[in-house]
Amino acid sequence: MLMLDKYNRRINYLRISVTDRCNLRCIYCMPEEGIKTLNHEEILNFSEILDVVQLVVKQGVDKIRITGGEPLVRRGIVELIKQIADVEGVVDLAMTTNAVLLPKFAKPLYDAGLKRINVSLDTIDALQFSKITRGGNIAETLTGIKVAQEVGFKPIKINCVIQQNSNEPDARAVTKYCEDNNLQIRYIRQMDLEKGLFWQVDGGEGGNCKSCNRLRLTSNGLLKPCLFSDLEYNIRELGVEQALELALTNKPYCGTNSHRNYFSGIGG
Repeated sequence: MLMLDKYNRRINYLRISVTDRCNLRCIYCMPEEGIKTLNHEEILNFSEILDVVQLVVKQGVDKIRITGGEPLVRRGIVELIKQIADVEGVVDLAMTTNAVLLPKFAKPLYDAGLKRINVSLDTIDALQFSKITRGGNIAETLTGIKVAQEVGFKPIKINCVIQQNSNEPDARAVTKYCEDNNLQIRYIRQMDLEKGLFWQVDGGEGGNCKSCNRLRLTSNGLLKPCLFSDLEYNIRELGVEQALELALTNKPYCGTNSHRNYFSGIGG
């Protein structure tokens, strides 16, 4: 079954934020003082997430990506991955992570059905990494990537945030690291939700409005048709079916800006 929006774009990709919490504090993701985290009861439980997955898959979604915050801080994440992987029709199940907790979770996740990961890595300089992440230890991320490779994740894609282009010193160093370690790299120019500044991902399809194929589900149950829009539909208030119908019907042709979304809570 094909799910088409009013611009005849096939919608087959759902990004699911499973938590608004993170164990790093990246400067482009959240303010220095942090964010007001959601209460436990506001966060979707696994049953609610599975209800959404099962419905959208029946409608034509075959690609699921798990995001956060940092998805590996969500309690029970391995079980959730297994439940999603078991849904008939899910062809591509992936996760975006900072890799800090991969030494603990890589093999259980792989065994549960997760086969692809993207890792956020903007520099390989330890001091710069600590500055960008406000205290993170790059050794933990690099170890996590190595463990994921040993487990069998392939491909492993590196998401490198850049200011202008891939010729910046940090980006060049990350590129060499990827070349030396058989990793794929994607350059993501830093975006601004409120100002509506976004560009197509270099090495990926993100940011290309003409071919946008995705919807987003936040950790508190808001189904969003576009990252750069304040449109959102609450699955708890409307029901999953109606929220999906509204998100699909009202998906804009192109992003503009957003005053409600924030990267730490929607996963980019």
